[in-house]
Amino acid sequence: MRMNLRRAAVAISVAGAAAVLVACGSSTTASTSSAAGTSAAASAPDSSAAVSGGASGPVSVVASTNVWGDVVEQIGGDQVDVLAIISDPSADPHSYEANAQTQLALSKADLVVENGGGYDDFMDTMLASTESSAPVINAVDVSGRAAAADGELNEHVWYDFPTVDKVAREIATQLTALDPANEAEFTANAKTFSGQLAALTTKVQAVKAAHAGAGVAITEPVPLYLLDAAGLENLTPDEFSEAIEQDTDVPPAVQQETLALFTDKKVVALFYNEQTTGPQTEAVLDAAKSNSIAFVPVRETLPEGQDYLTWMQADVTAMAQAVGG
Repeated sequence: MRMNLRRAAVAISVAGAAAVLVACGSSTTASTSSAAGTSAAASAPDSSAAVSGGASGPVSVVASTNVWGDVVEQIGGDQVDVLAIISDPSADPHSYEANAQTQLALSKADLVVENGGGYDDFMDTMLASTESSAPVINAVDVSGRAAAADGELNEHVWYDFPTVDKVAREIATQLTALDPANEAEFTANAKTFSGQLAALTTKVQAVKAAHAGAGVAITEPVPLYLLDAAGLENLTPDEFSEAIEQDTDVPPAVQQETLALFTDKKVVALFYNEQTTGPQTEAVLDAAKSNSIAFVPVRETLPEGQDYLTWMQADVTAMAQAVGG
């Protein structure tokens, strides 16, 4: 059994009703629609709603995780008041139990930011129980990845820098609609953020230029957008990463095939999700260590004391060192 919260049947309690959370691996190519009836590239609120920020105080924003909450803060600065529902660095976002305070915060939010793609369906469940008319930014919908997916969607779009840039720009657009007086600040912050993402992309392209085609292994699909952008080839058997993501047992033959990637030195690095571990992933990590193969932890929420950009800078640097060392 995995040593995380996914084994538990976790329910959301909203006014006495329960809704079972959907695990990460259950997403399909169909993107998650907003329960508040708002599209991903959320349409601007009407003029009566554009009174939340400015003189009346900061714009109230609720984000599903602190990853997207931090992106909002990067764009909104002091003009936003952000609540990230999942913020514990050790938490597993796939298993989350909401409470009345979260429900209340969502009902009062001026803007909502969710990941989408089946990753954080609890947001839509809670929004459906409110009368909220706040715009909802759905990162997967903004990305266009769902429509382009060939097979099952990889919903971990925070490792896809073009998507994060699009979401940041959409956040700036929505904040401007809610608080027109601070448009210049939102626009400037979005431009700065975009430039920093571009610098990260340049580093990723340098990895690709030097190491394209290098074989790597993963425990879950969390970092695949980043690895693909760097031109690295994921050699992990699909049955292994799918079983780990679905929280099911890996067949013994598949486990042995995965371990052989390290004993046979077919990969130069392992990228593993350090927030969800169990005997089978630990065996893979041990195999990497014992065969002197580099390993890089990846995550689903912000590490303690870091913002999105410093986190990604560290991950890109670690990736470059792992495949080039």
